[in-house]
Amino acid sequence: MPIAARFALAAWIATAGAAMAAPTEEAQALGKRLAAAGTLATIAPLLIERDVADLAKEATTLTPTETARLKAIGQAEGRKGIDRLTAAMGAAYAERLSVDELRTLVAQAESPAAAKRRAIEPAVLMAAMQSAGEIDVKKDVAAAFCKETGKLCKR
Repeated sequence: MPIAARFALAAWIATAGAAMAAPTEEAQALGKRLAAAGTLATIAPLLIERDVADLAKEATTLTPTETARLKAIGQAEGRKGIDRLTAAMGAAYAERLSVDELRTLVAQAESPAAAKRRAIEPAVLMAAMQSAGEIDVKKDVAAAFCKETGKLCKR
């Protein structure tokens, strides 16, 4: 899934549901801090790096200088996307959680143990993905449906 689609999905998830009263400035700031300490903000830079590296590999006619510039632009654009997503998620948290809840969650998210979790999370995700093998829900659902009904079978 392209990074833009992943960001759009995450933003939709973050803003889904009924909105509450307009959050205070403190709630907005706490919400953004909570979002910045979350899993998505932790792994998004890795996804961006991978997508930009893939783009650079596909651009076989670029010089080394142009490739370096492409990567720099990719990192800057990716950072803008992460910042927009973090702001959107922060606003959604601020709308749905009280200031007291936000304070508690931010304290937990910014604790030394949570910081360590964030530091190792990319490696943990990679290990889990390697251990679990390929997960293709669309393919698996179609195969199960085919087995049950004889429809949607690959030909």
